[in-house]
Amino acid sequence: MSYEWKREKMKKQDLEFLKNLVEAPSPSGYEAPAAAVLRERLEKSADNVSTNVMGSVHAELKAKGAKQSVMLAGHIDEIGLMVNYISPEGYISFKAIGGVDAAILPGMRVMVHTASGDYLGVMGRKPIHLIETEERTNVTKIEKLFIDMGMGGEEVKKIVRIGDCITFNIDFVEFGKDLIVSRAMDDKMGAWISARVLEEVKARGGAKVDLIVAGTVQEEVGLRGGETSAYGIDPTIGIAVEVGHATDYPDIDKRNHGENIVGQGPIIGRGPNINPVLFDMLVAAAEKAGVPYQIGAEPRGTGTDANAIQLSRGGKVAGVLSVPLRYMHTPNEVLSKDDLEASVKLLTEFILMLENETDFTPRIAQ
Repeated sequence: MSYEWKREKMKKQDLEFLKNLVEAPSPSGYEAPAAAVLRERLEKSADNVSTNVMGSVHAELKAKGAKQSVMLAGHIDEIGLMVNYISPEGYISFKAIGGVDAAILPGMRVMVHTASGDYLGVMGRKPIHLIETEERTNVTKIEKLFIDMGMGGEEVKKIVRIGDCITFNIDFVEFGKDLIVSRAMDDKMGAWISARVLEEVKARGGAKVDLIVAGTVQEEVGLRGGETSAYGIDPTIGIAVEVGHATDYPDIDKRNHGENIVGQGPIIGRGPNINPVLFDMLVAAAEKAGVPYQIGAEPRGTGTDANAIQLSRGGKVAGVLSVPLRYMHTPNEVLSKDDLEASVKLLTEFILMLENETDFTPRIAQ
């Protein structure tokens, strides 16, 4: 779906918030730095902010007389690496945290995060001249790669411990026509959108239902934060605010993956993981807000926190709103600032549309 809408330039402080959130190192299980950034922002607007034992951040905006509640879940963990072995010479072997593509790693600069600080490392392997001809056509396995910190073995072992986490050393940069490129847009931009929605709802006088922003953890290793937050918060409605696969670049088969275009608005998921009444309401909210949107076919579980939300307790009203993202799970994930702003407007309108009597039970249209 493509049409003109009233675009508003992203405010400098909001862009800075996104940059700080994305650049905070937070592989699954190591989310505390990103959680701190999110808490600091939400404490300015939410009625209360807490962190559960998993590390997920919960911020509430209470409504007088509310009978229903909405949880917006954006996970704050990212894919990364973990120190597994340090050789006598000081070279670090590592394991992947989440879905890391080994093909993109050789030659990359990384940051090794230790108790004493963050240290630059270089991803090493044999140069192409020394690789056997038949090996050149294959992806080098992770166990064949190593990280060079430019120090001797004894010095490295004094600084680095087994289990320390590692992130891609990539900056947050604006480029092209209102685009952003960075690591970890998946899915810290979902937490950013959710926080912005809470602020907007409060600025417009509040909603009739309780709103909870959940910056969930460990999504990349099994939806763990989404599961525990959905159970602990026990919301009526839960929406995973996520990234979706853009299909507007070469070699993506739209017949198989659909058509999702960067800059043409968020993707509203539709399928068995999504409550059909909620889907219709999100579409109506987009139309009312005057923002573009796209529809994504989700014929099974979405692989997002919505999976965990839907199956929590006796079942929840679940939905997915995704921002089209190019090059997911690489150090250079690309998305549109316009799509971020459109997502904030859509979800804000949806929250304000909700009534305590809204019935989400699927029914045959009469």
